[in-house]
Amino acid sequence: MRAIFWFRKDRRLQDNQALTHASEIASGLLPVFVFPENFGELTGLRQHSLVESLRSLSRSIPTGLHIQVGPAAKVLTSLAAEVNAEKVVATRAFDPDGIAEQIEVGSALRAIGVELELVGSNYAVEPGTVLKDDNSPLRVYTPFYRRWSERPVALPYRLDSQTVNWMAPLPQSALPEATKVAPFKVIAGEAYALETWARFSQQRLFEYSENRNRPDLNGTSKLSHALAHGEIHPRTLLASLGTSPGEEVFRKEIAWREFYADVLFHNQETVREYYDPKYKAMRYDDPVLHEAKLNSWKTGMTGYPIVDAAMRQLVSTGWMHNRARMVVASFLVKDLHFEWQIGAEFFETHLTDFDPASNAHGWQWTAGCGTDASPYYRVFNPVLQGLKFDPNGDYVRKWIPELRHLEGGSAHEPWNDLLGYQNGYPTPIVDHAAERNEALARLEELKA
Repeated sequence: MRAIFWFRKDRRLQDNQALTHASEIASGLLPVFVFPENFGELTGLRQHSLVESLRSLSRSIPTGLHIQVGPAAKVLTSLAAEVNAEKVVATRAFDPDGIAEQIEVGSALRAIGVELELVGSNYAVEPGTVLKDDNSPLRVYTPFYRRWSERPVALPYRLDSQTVNWMAPLPQSALPEATKVAPFKVIAGEAYALETWARFSQQRLFEYSENRNRPDLNGTSKLSHALAHGEIHPRTLLASLGTSPGEEVFRKEIAWREFYADVLFHNQETVREYYDPKYKAMRYDDPVLHEAKLNSWKTGMTGYPIVDAAMRQLVSTGWMHNRARMVVASFLVKDLHFEWQIGAEFFETHLTDFDPASNAHGWQWTAGCGTDASPYYRVFNPVLQGLKFDPNGDYVRKWIPELRHLEGGSAHEPWNDLLGYQNGYPTPIVDHAAERNEALARLEELKA
């Protein structure tokens, strides 16, 4: 039987359940990736990260990867007819866009007598399978983690790529070139992800519980891009984890990603809508009327060093440290009083590790309208967060050259130094204490 393997966010050969299955049933297997039609609208970094991810995948397949641009349903039905494929195999998606796409593709294929077979997921535990005793979904992370931990996780799937009956790409196959410039050379792909995991697990994993919250240190795994693109599967990471404090915390971070995927699966609308709908009625500032304030946040010119360093890191690299993501999200919603969707959309535009579930529910958790049990009352103090998690000011000085003349933690409080603003760094656009009180006052309005 001839078949097509439709690569989606599973751009790897190893530990790919659906690909292993397809290789076992197909006498000829055409590996295909369908490029999104909005590719030209992506930022330069996102374009290059996708191109390099696919370039690496194509090189790992002995005959190469067939690549086309267009609607997935149209491309796959045309290819299935051209190569006489009886089946298209793919990894099942659980986010709203992915579900809609696989429904459309399945319907188009059925119309020509071809089956779409969806196998496995990009999670260690498939979304929708961790449930309460009454079979309802869990709404809080801690009980989710307990039940998630009890679920058996399969060992990583192995594939000998040389024994697969690969079919060569058709003449119309072409890898699109990035149309925008990236500020640095992007490295991506399965091999790089596995190398990154090996370095992290050998050098930094055991200190992860202490260093993961420090944006000034190289204490995180840097695997969020690889997980978002499917260049590595969480099964691969979990399979080699032990029980040290660092390994246990890292396991919980993987579970957070899976918790958010589960929440989104059960609440598809929350990719854009409020998980707790009552917060939709809160009084927020209009982004059009307050455009200057919003642009200060986007460009890293708020006058709060930890916020500005993080935003500059995001725009420059397509990545932001997780602690910094919480700080800038709290600042946008609680200090500037904008709705969380504005920040989530900005992250979606710039993050090369963009994941719909983690992005939407990470923002909602910090905004106070998500799954957190102690929601809106938490307001991050950007000065104290900077002093606590970047105590020597190294992170701030790296991304804010205007503050490099300030030593140590004083980089977080340039207003305390007579020469703090000599290089043109802006003064704070708002008073944090006053805006914290304003945020809580708006909450009281909502409760009333």
